[in-house]
Amino acid sequence: MFSDLFNETIWSLMGNKVRSGLTILGIVISIASVITMVSIGQGAQKSIEDRIQSIGSNLIMISPGAQKSGILMGGQGGAQTLTVSDVEAIQNEAQGISGVAPEVSNRYQITAKENNTNTRVVGTSSDYAEVRNIEIDLGTFLSDQHAKKSSKVAVIGPTTRNDLFGEGIDPLGKVIKINNVDFEVIGLTVSKGGSGFNNADDVIYIPLNTFGHFLSNSEYVSSINVVAESQDTMFLAQEQITEILRRHKIEDPTKANFSITNQTDIISTASDITGTMTLLLSSIAGISLLVGGIGIMNMMLTTVTERTREIGLRKAVGIKKAYINLQFLTEAVMLTFIGGAMGVFLGWIASLIIPKFSESLSTEISLSSIFLAFGVSAGVGVVFGFYPARRAANLSPIEALRYE
Repeated sequence: MFSDLFNETIWSLMGNKVRSGLTILGIVISIASVITMVSIGQGAQKSIEDRIQSIGSNLIMISPGAQKSGILMGGQGGAQTLTVSDVEAIQNEAQGISGVAPEVSNRYQITAKENNTNTRVVGTSSDYAEVRNIEIDLGTFLSDQHAKKSSKVAVIGPTTRNDLFGEGIDPLGKVIKINNVDFEVIGLTVSKGGSGFNNADDVIYIPLNTFGHFLSNSEYVSSINVVAESQDTMFLAQEQITEILRRHKIEDPTKANFSITNQTDIISTASDITGTMTLLLSSIAGISLLVGGIGIMNMMLTTVTERTREIGLRKAVGIKKAYINLQFLTEAVMLTFIGGAMGVFLGWIASLIIPKFSESLSTEISLSSIFLAFGVSAGVGVVFGFYPARRAANLSPIEALRYE
């Protein structure tokens, strides 16, 4: 029975190749669109999570400015409320932390011989490399001795090295000018990758005291980075830091002039945003599935009309109503099955090709999205094929044989 049903389905679909092909094409495009859009959304989510993880593990970030009703008032660098004494208070009193690194940053024009570039300069401590997962490619990072002596030394990123000295050049021992002050390069960081205004590779690190003495003439810091000993101690450490700063900074605890966020919160927020974006993209692509399903229903209704006499003849010789219903339903499902398989393949290829043409876009292909798209396509065949199949099965044999 099933072999006969399969053969009849193939024969029927091959009877009008152009119409079947166009119907399948609609399903192919819709399934490929869903898989591609989902892979772009998941790729964006993974890329954001990787970048957040690259700035450090178990990281707690303290920024100046009060946070009210979920809105940061005077974000990082926009207010001056954190000082070096706050850093010392956290180092001396907080438990469950393994490192504290203050940070003050600004952009300056950097020159080296005849070359120049505008780069972000960060004043910080020796713990910054551990706290922010910075690896050294050549030389060393800043030390406690550099901070105590306010040494005019600098660790530069690979992009800054390329702009000032050229790609592949060893920068150690070379002199650069920051705001017309000479600094000796003592280290080169390993590339983290990235682009834009806060490119992690386009940066210069100098001792915090040196930054205050020669560049800013200020004791304020832009932010304080604290790393917890483990994921389990992160929230406890965050509560302790909040209490320490409230005692140290203000008399009224309801008027905090600082805000604290941790890495888990940032990843969770980013995941929510990218998840919403993925759902939006998938919904837009899913509309094409609806259009493809309507195309299947239209084709099957046309087929029922064209084969009315055939249906009447089958019913007249004793073919059961259920078999006719199953036959037309199988044809609809077969269309979506073939279109779904081709759509999955096309979507998979598109997801692999997209990153080749755009470095800013990354894709992440998951089996769940493939199975979901394939399952939805089969469901579309059943839903939109049910009415034409039922209509065919309910035709009266006498009326069907009389149909011209």
